[in-house]
Amino acid sequence: MTARWGGRGPAWWAELRSRAATVDPGHTRLHLASVATAAMLCAALLTTGVRVLTGAPVTIVLFSVVLAMISNLAVNEPELARRRVTTALMVLPAAASATLSALLAGHWIAADTVFVLIMMVAVGVRRFGPRGTALGMATFSPYFLVQFLQVGPPGLPYLLAAVVIGIGSTFVLRCLVFVRRVETVLEALVRAFEARLHVVLLAASDVLDAHGRLAAPDLAPLQRAEFRLNETALLVADRLDDADDDPAVRRPAYLPGGAPPGGPDEAESEIAGLRQWIVDSELAAERVAMAVRRSVEHHDAIPADDREALGAGVRALAAATSVGTPRPMAASLYGSARDAVDDIVARPGGSGPDARAQRIGFAVLRLADAMQTTVEQAQRRIADRRDADATPGTPSEPERPGEAESDGLRLHTRQAVQVGVAGGLAIVVGELISPDRWYWAVIAAFVVFAGTASRGDVLSRGWARAVGTAGGVVAGMLLALLVAGNVLASLVLLFVCVFLALYLVRISQTMMAFWITAVLALVYGVIGQFSIETMVLRVQETLAGGALGMLAAYLILPTRSRNAFADALDEALSAVDASLRCSVDRALGRWGTDDPLEKAREVGTAVATVRDRARPLEHPFIRRPLRRGVHHTVRVLGALDHYTRLLAAQAATAHVPGWAGTLDPAAVRVRENVDGLRRILNDGWGPSDRREHGPDSSSADYGVASAEDLIDTAEADAAAQPADPPSAGPPSAGARTGGDTQPPQVPAGLPDLRLPGVEAVDTAGWVASTDPPVRNTTAGSPPGHRLRRLAAARLLRRIDQLAVGLARELRGGTWNEPPGHGAARVRLRR
Repeated sequence: MTARWGGRGPAWWAELRSRAATVDPGHTRLHLASVATAAMLCAALLTTGVRVLTGAPVTIVLFSVVLAMISNLAVNEPELARRRVTTALMVLPAAASATLSALLAGHWIAADTVFVLIMMVAVGVRRFGPRGTALGMATFSPYFLVQFLQVGPPGLPYLLAAVVIGIGSTFVLRCLVFVRRVETVLEALVRAFEARLHVVLLAASDVLDAHGRLAAPDLAPLQRAEFRLNETALLVADRLDDADDDPAVRRPAYLPGGAPPGGPDEAESEIAGLRQWIVDSELAAERVAMAVRRSVEHHDAIPADDREALGAGVRALAAATSVGTPRPMAASLYGSARDAVDDIVARPGGSGPDARAQRIGFAVLRLADAMQTTVEQAQRRIADRRDADATPGTPSEPERPGEAESDGLRLHTRQAVQVGVAGGLAIVVGELISPDRWYWAVIAAFVVFAGTASRGDVLSRGWARAVGTAGGVVAGMLLALLVAGNVLASLVLLFVCVFLALYLVRISQTMMAFWITAVLALVYGVIGQFSIETMVLRVQETLAGGALGMLAAYLILPTRSRNAFADALDEALSAVDASLRCSVDRALGRWGTDDPLEKAREVGTAVATVRDRARPLEHPFIRRPLRRGVHHTVRVLGALDHYTRLLAAQAATAHVPGWAGTLDPAAVRVRENVDGLRRILNDGWGPSDRREHGPDSSSADYGVASAEDLIDTAEADAAAQPADPPSAGPPSAGARTGGDTQPPQVPAGLPDLRLPGVEAVDTAGWVASTDPPVRNTTAGSPPGHRLRRLAAARLLRRIDQLAVGLARELRGGTWNEPPGHGAARVRLRR
């Protein structure tokens, strides 16, 4: 690792804090695991008190504790008001399910039949969103637990009390006591965003340092850091939506594009401004990483002095974003970053390696400006919320029935049938393996369908659970032997294992199964029933249930991984189309109900789904040509996501109605090309009965045709508009110095964002001032409308190039993709 500045204290401590902040953005997993563990402990204490007073069986303690855990894990409503309602509603299906299970005790045929039906209902209601998922789990879990604990009608009053205690403990602790204020979560997320950006910059710095010493520096850490930065930015945007409780009151002074909040009555909320600042900083960071990657991929021989200057600028940005760096020091470091690259960006533009090195310098300037503004505005927003009187938020509107109906109904209905078959078989096979431990097989068959969309997902989940269970058996045996006879140590370890299982449940099924199995080993040790045979039986039952779940997914109404991938691609490209329409409308001053940044964020969410659906198709067991095609398609979708968000950020502040005559036809053509690419991918990955054309068709058959000429016209129209007044943005270097300079030459294949009379313009369309005093004074100042129009046109061109290039390539044509994406000729293979 390269040398780095720290904040207060040693550099290693600042680095450790920065890395720690990226592990759990916003401390969401830590909060969930802590509250859930506390709720379980509270439920255990209360039911133990009830047991002492009434003589109830010990089984109600276990019943209440598990319900406390389930009610924490199952409720994923982002808003506090909806979370309270959903948690409270869980009492009703839980009580009804427990009552039915107790009444059916002793009637095992009827009980098992109803159990299968309840599993199907619990999966089917997931189509109603987070609340349906939570209520489904509240129906399934109590029924299963009562059957497992063999509680009959005499124990029904105790069961109902345990339902209220278990779910009530969660409600009190999670919804009333340990409620996290929005500004607290937001502050932690902004800190995590800075830390993620810090990791990106460190990786970029290491690549720059290695660029002069190694023939092919490793770019994988930089790419991983970019991906995680995007994930954190989406988390921040989600929390900003929750915080936007009064959009008509608080408005920012200006937006990252430089224009004041616009629209009817200036109805841009302060949250909308902060959301754009976050997007702006993320895109600027991606620009730094992309510029460094392109220089490496072209094997540019950057002079040692220039490489050191660029490295110093990147390292200064990394130090400024390190967790714990005081704000005055961070501001000084941002200035140091600008000064480090000052000589590089002040040079007349060149071509090839010189231009790419200069683009890294522009990117450093842009990120310094964007990040300084983002952090300042975030801190101000958090302080304003702390100072404001607390007012209850307004619950958001429930999901529109049509949003998930067409796709969700089909998916969850299929899964309900599959889980019914798998659950029924698991009951039979589980009892054949062990009449006393059959429930492990049923649980394994049920959980492999959670959060899955295809049979490949089910296979991955089942395999992960089997591996985690096998590892947990070994760990559980070691822990049980280690604390044998020590009840206090066993209980402490038990709750530690529960905490770890809850902390990791959302990121690793393998680790969750690992720690839950360790918990079971400790429980059996505490009650004196631990044995190696029992642990081995746990593995056998889990393998049997998981295998039956995977078998049902493959044979009963299967959803192929290819089809799920095709559906995700369809949704992602539809989101790109909607984002383009919204961005162009906003750029032309057509004010509607849609926010370009919100639409662009939907593209990011859809592309994240594409990545998830692609994982089963990128497994090492899959044929290499198919894996390469999937990987390449996902990369192009990621590039479309990047440029779509960048276009939305430009359009949010560019309102030019007079441009409609040339921009509208260009945008329509680009959207038609995106739609053509969507149809091509549907034909290639979707089911055969949905094919629109045969395998020998060309991209033209889908209406794909380059929009270059139309975009040229729109760009010429934008360039021909009158220049903005000097106050619209920082003056150009030529205007300040009065000197005659040669305009920079843009290398072939790279977006040309030059303007007549402007020496230095970065690839996002912002003027890069080459005069340090002026630049530092106007840090974060916007470009004029003319610059924004030209930047928007060139971003539209880049989107068109990606869509048309991939469409031609998938139909067997050729595509000489611009540098930086490494396109390989990959024809869609079935």
